[in-house]
Amino acid sequence: MTEPQRNNQRVGALRPNQLLHTYGIGSVADLPSLSVMTLGLEHWELARSDLVTEDRLLAAIRVKLGRQVQALRLPPHLPETTDPFGEWARVGVPVALFPTWLRCSDTRCNRLARADAGFFELLPHAYLPDKVRYVHSCRGNGGRRPTAVPARFVLACGNGHLDDFPWSYFAHRGVDPGAGHSLKMSERGSTGEAANIFVSCDECGASRPMSDSLGVLAEQNLPACRGRHPHLGTYDPCDVPTRTLALGATNSWFAMQLRVFSLPRADHPVDQVVAEFWQTLQLLAGLDAATAKMLMPTQTCWPELEPYGVDRVWKAIGDRAKADPEAEDDSDDLDLLKPEWLAFTAGTGTELPDFTTRPERVPPVHRDWLKQVVLAPRLREVGALYGFTRIDAPEWDVLETSDLRRAQLSINDPTWVPCAEMRGEGIFLRFDEDRVAAWENQPEVKQREQTLIRAHELWRAQRQLPPGGWPGLRYLLLHTFSHVLIREVALECGYSAAGIGERVYARHGEPFTAGVLLYTAAPDSEGTLGGLVSLGRADRLGPLIERALEAARLCSSDPLCAEHDPTMHGRLSGAACHACLFASETSCERGNHYLDRALLVDTLVDSGFGFFA
Repeated sequence: MTEPQRNNQRVGALRPNQLLHTYGIGSVADLPSLSVMTLGLEHWELARSDLVTEDRLLAAIRVKLGRQVQALRLPPHLPETTDPFGEWARVGVPVALFPTWLRCSDTRCNRLARADAGFFELLPHAYLPDKVRYVHSCRGNGGRRPTAVPARFVLACGNGHLDDFPWSYFAHRGVDPGAGHSLKMSERGSTGEAANIFVSCDECGASRPMSDSLGVLAEQNLPACRGRHPHLGTYDPCDVPTRTLALGATNSWFAMQLRVFSLPRADHPVDQVVAEFWQTLQLLAGLDAATAKMLMPTQTCWPELEPYGVDRVWKAIGDRAKADPEAEDDSDDLDLLKPEWLAFTAGTGTELPDFTTRPERVPPVHRDWLKQVVLAPRLREVGALYGFTRIDAPEWDVLETSDLRRAQLSINDPTWVPCAEMRGEGIFLRFDEDRVAAWENQPEVKQREQTLIRAHELWRAQRQLPPGGWPGLRYLLLHTFSHVLIREVALECGYSAAGIGERVYARHGEPFTAGVLLYTAAPDSEGTLGGLVSLGRADRLGPLIERALEAARLCSSDPLCAEHDPTMHGRLSGAACHACLFASETSCERGNHYLDRALLVDTLVDSGFGFFA
């Protein structure tokens, strides 16, 4: 992470996947002594940003952002060396100071002012970027200059805007005090509550508690939204009321991203690599063999192809040129899950660097409902960020989120989007489609479905969303099963529950799908240690599923959890809570919604219609 306005001062480090989940464009990263915002795409240096080839993901991004998107790119990066002043130290994701208001940490001073007001100085640190900080010249305790910390509050609105808190406006109750007025922020108590935090003016004596900026008082005491996008440096017209957020609040940034697995295009690894980089290599196909072989080492993808030799690569290019070109799917209903389902259910093993699968025997005790088990020792997942929201998370199918709520990554239409590569392992479980269809048609099950549908419609009505979007009872069944299995797997495989993701395949159209994939994904080898795949063996998977289902029968919050009526408050889940089903944000693909233990097993209240009852 580098701050462009400060001569590329290095201020910290992030993992690549954090730029998709937590600290992406427009988000605020709370560093030890600084608070910075990741800037828009116009500020990124592309010279050190590698291209990623994933055609399915690129086609899906084009559906959302337009056909001008030409590439997926990794964050700019150079390997670290022992020279703290080397070129690597000036390469990174660009950030800028936000919020721009700072407060002196000395309790006898508490000066509150803008960072560029002349009261604070930035102290760089070439060897330890996390030590970069602002200091105040008041010479506080011990004669040292105390650290200036970021102001604790900011303003945001539901249209994705974020702004500095209007400290002077708020302290002086909307009256412009003119020049020469200095502010302080002090706490009068030990609880840290907003009612005990006061903003005051030394010159005129004005003082006000921060509690006046929260709740129903916010509409009376805060100015209208300015429509500011600090990551872009732009202002939009906006008529949405602003809200006060604590710095670092989880609802200040929600990622909107798409993720796909790299699927096989050929049986041999070299044919697979040629297919991935065909847009570059197809230029060589029209040349004679001698010229093409001479130019091969000049291609950017040559490091991937070099181990196979020039002759074998030339043969793969010729075979690819003779084959029919794959049609690019740019339809609005682009299905990212169908190709994955077909790859996992092919019935044969695959040995490729980024997609290795091995069929496994189904545990005998579960053969009445479990049709297929596939172990995946190697998987490659590519995720791309294409927008974000604030205040409220995207609708649980992010493709439905309106463009008004989605904040842009750049001022102009982007020609590329940031992405991250993650590798891991997984277990794929395919349910018997006939057994699932028969369960869906049971009268008791249909009655439960109507209750959940009413709650779903009420939830959307409360948020002024159009009707529709019901994922189907099959999805709730598989999603709930995935969550109970994640909890049990985490106890056995050595990975934390937050490091295990899910992919739910629940489709009523052709092809009919009913299955789940549990997988790990990390930007290094941490996610491919084999602990998860080892649990997929028949002798271990059977008892694992039994324990997971048994644990789902009783929740420590029962009977409240089992008695929960989702229609009372318009909730998207039935018998589900943090004690029994909810998973971390990185694990669940639907934000811990559309879950119901009663669809799996008998609970204290409902019985007889669970799939495993």
